[in-house]
Amino acid sequence: QVQLVESGGGLVQPGGSLRLSCAASGRVFSIGLMGWYRQAPGKQRELVAGITSGGSTNYADSVKGRFTISRDNAKNMVYLQMNSLKPEDTAVYFCKATSIEAKNYWGQGTQVTVSS
Repeated sequence: QVQLVESGGGLVQPGGSLRLSCAASGRVFSIGLMGWYRQAPGKQRELVAGITSGGSTNYADSVKGRFTISRDNAKNMVYLQMNSLKPEDTAVYFCKATSIEAKNYWGQGTQVTVSS
């Protein structure tokens, strides 16, 4: 099993920044791909950004150039730096880990609210 705990969410004004963190524990040696997803009220959960164990990244078009995903394998952490935040970025953000056995693990989520 892998356990994921997110932190760093909160209320921020449009144009502001937040940094989300996700701490992994348990069978961390089995983790391959990690990513951040988000779910806004009334909408489906969507991929925000992903990162492989080797550091290759991919982003949703809506966040390219504003968000940066990074990973510290030594600390079993993954981060999401979010800049130039917009009201439409408001959502619950979830950390996801996919093991080499193709099992998916999710964190409990952290709320991000962008509002003036």
